[in-house]
Amino acid sequence: MTADDATKAKGAELLRLHQDEKLLTLVNVWDVITARTVAAVEGTTALATASHSIASSFGYEDGENIPLDLMLEQVKRIVDSTDLPVTADLEGGYGNAPETVRRAIGLGVVGANIEDQLKPLAEAAAQVEAIMKVAEEEGVDFVLNARTDAFALNRQGDPAENLAVAIERGRAYLDAGAPVVFVPAILDEDQILQLVEAFGPRRLTTIGIPGLPPRDWQEAHGVARTSYGPLSQNVALTALQELVEEVHRGGGVPSNLRILN
Repeated sequence: MTADDATKAKGAELLRLHQDEKLLTLVNVWDVITARTVAAVEGTTALATASHSIASSFGYEDGENIPLDLMLEQVKRIVDSTDLPVTADLEGGYGNAPETVRRAIGLGVVGANIEDQLKPLAEAAAQVEAIMKVAEEEGVDFVLNARTDAFALNRQGDPAENLAVAIERGRAYLDAGAPVVFVPAILDEDQILQLVEAFGPRRLTTIGIPGLPPRDWQEAHGVARTSYGPLSQNVALTALQELVEEVHRGGGVPSNLRILN
């Protein structure tokens, strides 16, 4: 059974957005109200879920602790709440990444983050190839944001060695059919330039954590996309906690409050 025409059209659009010279920015969402709030902002062209944020909203720790069915149910609610293309953070694939992606496509998802978790490279590349085979079978231009944890799982390691590993793995995933490679880390300009040179223009995804070069610089130097993972949820939680602190001081809601739901 192949994807419906609407899903195919969204997949083609999400792929185009990654290949466009304009940097694709995705502020991640975790439920229907955040999806609708982000989608309502002018300039939003696609939505991305954050696995960490969805898991936390149900009381689970990050790291595939939330049941897959519950994760996908929440993702489906987000997909059904918008006409925009949706890419989902599916962690490491919950034990069977190709079949998890097949299920996600059936819900209307047209892209996904899949972590390599530093599995043996041949195994990780074969997983990418299998995911893209599923997408081909479903008839979707599926934007696999193939994540390498070269930095994320070796934060105390030598940055030059981590970069070399990221480049080796990223190239293997691109060769296996992934459209883009995600390298979540605080990267400097030189590291980004080396990654773009190794992968080609519009093939690298970064994460919008403080310390990275400005988005305009990344756009000008060939980065395809930057997203924000669980940071968006932490921004929202910070605002909530600050409200509580202000109430305890005798104050109230801020004057710039927006009624958004």
